[in-house]
Amino acid sequence: MDVMIGQLFTGLSIGSILLLAALGLSLTFGQMGVINMAHGEFIMAGSYTAYVVQQVVSSAGASLLLSLLVGFVVGGLMGVLLEATLIRRMYHRPLDTLLVTFGVGLVLQQLARDIFGAPAVNVVAPSWLSGGVEILGAVVPKTRIFILMLALVAVAVLSFALAKTSMGRRIRAVVQNRDLAETSGISSRRTDVTTFFIGSGLAGVAGVALTLIGSTSPTIGQSYLIDAFLVVVIGGLGRIAGAVVAAFALGILNSFIEYSTTASIAKVIVFVLIVIFLQARPQGLFVAKTRSLA
Repeated sequence: MDVMIGQLFTGLSIGSILLLAALGLSLTFGQMGVINMAHGEFIMAGSYTAYVVQQVVSSAGASLLLSLLVGFVVGGLMGVLLEATLIRRMYHRPLDTLLVTFGVGLVLQQLARDIFGAPAVNVVAPSWLSGGVEILGAVVPKTRIFILMLALVAVAVLSFALAKTSMGRRIRAVVQNRDLAETSGISSRRTDVTTFFIGSGLAGVAGVALTLIGSTSPTIGQSYLIDAFLVVVIGGLGRIAGAVVAAFALGILNSFIEYSTTASIAKVIVFVLIVIFLQARPQGLFVAKTRSLA
């Protein structure tokens, strides 16, 4: 029984990491239709932000909390810069955004190598996150529990912002019908920038969280990019609830299959199951309501 509980929490922790990586994509890819292949490098930027902040702030606990805020701002500003210089010219050309942002991602990886070097660097976790907590006979690392809580808080804040604030209503209006929103006085241009800032900022937060469970390298974001895209597609484009269900389902499924096989075989089996699911339900778990005539 304790093995089952342990695998369940391992799956939840994997799912929470996927969820953090996918939340930003749910906005930029799911709602705006931009295929941003540089999203993984925004995650990488968040990880290196945590490393830099810890070089300045010696207290591991204070540097972690400060890194979450700084990582969000750094990721968000990188997203705004990318949107303002390249993406804004390609909103109706998704394949072009894929190619351009893939190139931007390669440039950012090389930039990280030039600044921090190719070897991985480590961020020291605060002492209050060391060790584990026993839950129903299974010992769950505190870092995994912290990442799970961080993912749930991010989902709650993002859902509240989209549902209850004027900014969220503007974003939803532009997504549902851009022309009608502009006719109603909403600046779609300003809304696009805001959406990209939030989506990219969440990638920065994901990068900070990843430093708690592993080393930081220039390619750390690429390890999660494809899985994050899969979470958004399986959950339904632009559906936060769908991303939550898909991320935890993939995490738990991967955890239990990997326990009885290997990591590589589990990856293949999960991918095959995803293909079968999308054949039966190509629109994903949840379908976004839209008033668009296109």
